[in-house]
Amino acid sequence: EVQLVESGGGSAQAGGSLRLDCAASGFTFDEDFAIGWFRQAPGKEREGIVCFSSRDYATAYADSVKGRFTFSTDNAKNTATLQMNSLKPEDTAVYYCAADVVATMCPFFFTGVRDYWGQGTQVTVSS
Repeated sequence: EVQLVESGGGSAQAGGSLRLDCAASGFTFDEDFAIGWFRQAPGKEREGIVCFSSRDYATAYADSVKGRFTFSTDNAKNTATLQMNSLKPEDTAVYYCAADVVATMCPFFFTGVRDYWGQGTQVTVSS
C-alpha cells in the first residue's frame, strides 16, 4: 500500500524559510515514479508547484515558486523535501504531497488525477 506522510510546515514571517518533507512508502525512488507538491489556499484552486519525474529525471517548478523553493529527494530515506525560502504571504496554503507510481511527465503531473496524496500540511506566512 502506498502512503505519503508529510511533515514540516507551520508558520513563518515573510522572507523566512520552512521545510516540508514527504516520506513515501509502498514504492521506492529507484522505480518508475513521479512525485511533487501541490497547494491550495482558501477560496482558490489547487496549484501544482513542483514535480520530479523519473521519466527524464527533471524537476519542474511553477513560476510562482521558481527561484525560491527547492525540491530534492533522498533515495535512502525515500523522502522528498521541499525547501521554501523567501516566503511570501501569498504562499499561505495547505500543501499536499502527491505521487504516481508510473513515470508521469511533469506537465501532465500538474493536471489530471494523481495516484496518491498525502494528508496535507498547513503553511502560514505572515507579513
